[in-house]
Amino acid sequence: MGSLRCALPWDAAITPWWQREQGRCVEPDENPVRASQTTETLHAEDVAMAARCQSGDLQGYERLYALHGARMKNLARNMLGNSMDAEDAVQETFLKIQRSIASFRGQSSFVTWACRILINTCYDACRKRVRKKEVATEEPGEAPSREPRAAVAHPSLRMALERALAQLPGRQRDIFLLYEVEGFPHAEIASILKISAGASKNALFQAKKSLRHILEAPRNDATGTR
Repeated sequence: MGSLRCALPWDAAITPWWQREQGRCVEPDENPVRASQTTETLHAEDVAMAARCQSGDLQGYERLYALHGARMKNLARNMLGNSMDAEDAVQETFLKIQRSIASFRGQSSFVTWACRILINTCYDACRKRVRKKEVATEEPGEAPSREPRAAVAHPSLRMALERALAQLPGRQRDIFLLYEVEGFPHAEIASILKISAGASKNALFQAKKSLRHILEAPRNDATGTR
């Protein structure tokens, strides 16, 4: 699986993380009681949606969209950089879900399975975008297109974070974005990316450690500290 290498809108999800890091606040891990309650609450709904979709009941897909459509669009927007492409990706994802519903075996939750299809759809869109840009640069007289970015309160911080994230290994960057920006718990990230929850936690730890080192280096150089 590829990595999230497309332009990303830097909204309020990233800035608070770095502000917490600068204050050296210890971020609590996921609340196990709350996570257990949420899992129990959503499990029956998830199973019911999967069964309805597999039986050809369109209301199952409508329920999936009603509960998770907004989150899926937000994930696609963060991966693709704009709302229009995100809408297309989500629509294509639902078509893929309908075509491949028979292959769902329940090894992961139905929602996680759907998000995995969405992420792969976004990866495909990223690759197509790169190919189109490569063709456009070969044609004279055409200026390369620019991806719109969401407005942010601290553009200089956004740029610094964007440069720092670009230096991370692909898997670390993916997990950082899925956890910090999209709010996926490690169990879901593990299922989506087909890794263990422990590997997800370790990659997030390494990503934050690397980001702190990268982002603090200019400040240390400016003050002459080592």
